[in-house]
Amino acid sequence: MKKKLKKNKKIIGIILIAIVFFAVLKSQGNSEYENLGDDFRVHYIDVGQGDSILVQSGEEYMLIDGGKNVAADTVVNYLKSQNVKKLKYVIGTHPHEDHIGGLDDVIDTFDVENVIMPNVTHNTKSFEDVLDSIMNKGLTITPAVSGERYALGDAELLILAPNGDGYKDLNDYSVVARVQYGNTSFMFTGDAEGISEKEMIDVYGSSLRTDVLKLGHHGSTTSTTNDFLELVNPSVAVITVGKDNTYGHPHKEIIERLEKNNIRIYRTDLDGNILATSDGNSVEFSDGVSVDGNKDTIIDIVFKLFDIFSDM
Repeated sequence: MKKKLKKNKKIIGIILIAIVFFAVLKSQGNSEYENLGDDFRVHYIDVGQGDSILVQSGEEYMLIDGGKNVAADTVVNYLKSQNVKKLKYVIGTHPHEDHIGGLDDVIDTFDVENVIMPNVTHNTKSFEDVLDSIMNKGLTITPAVSGERYALGDAELLILAPNGDGYKDLNDYSVVARVQYGNTSFMFTGDAEGISEKEMIDVYGSSLRTDVLKLGHHGSTTSTTNDFLELVNPSVAVITVGKDNTYGHPHKEIIERLEKNNIRIYRTDLDGNILATSDGNSVEFSDGVSVDGNKDTIIDIVFKLFDIFSDM
């Protein structure tokens, strides 16, 4: 009886704290994001069956992956077309060639401040070429550590994965990053599969909620589990995938899962290069579609606080 009463008091306390916190947020409004402007852009580059994503926040740039070796010129030329001179961060999500193949050319061509990669190696020429380019530029690799935060202009980058080691599949070493710009958010998952998704759920819970989700592993059924998708709860999903690829990506089950959850889908094999622009309150895509950024409701705050207090 005493335990039940104590538990009820804790729940009531959480709700009261949430109400007060929500009232303060509401009174402040969104004025802090009114002056951000639309200087935040995410470019999902069409590199065929692979990943390469350019993130721009003001005058600072980050590149996540560089596609296959054959896509190196595509990536380099795209960055030049966007007047990129320096990359604050280059992230190689994991050592597979369709993600890091073009990174050596990128590192050779542009000024690079930081290289972030998972703490895993691979005995392929593509991986060795990237290491050689890093060494030749006098750079060192910053290991991806879950929970680490980095500034990119007015945006904040949070590393969500990997959360372990000793994985059997290189895909689960994928660096997963979430970028917050004002009220808007973007998640980039590399090829992270179900194991990594489960670990992120355990570590971050409802904090995974994101407006725009780049699907893991090109829309394969190995990724984007129901539980993960439910917590991320995106308005938009972007699939980086090659036209008529031999893997059957994106898999039918994943497309149906997205449609069932009323998630708008963009695909590089159908849409080519995809551009998303944020003003801090909403995200607009190159076809004119706009989605509002996720804002914590009182229910969201209650659940987040409950997660915190339940561990105490």
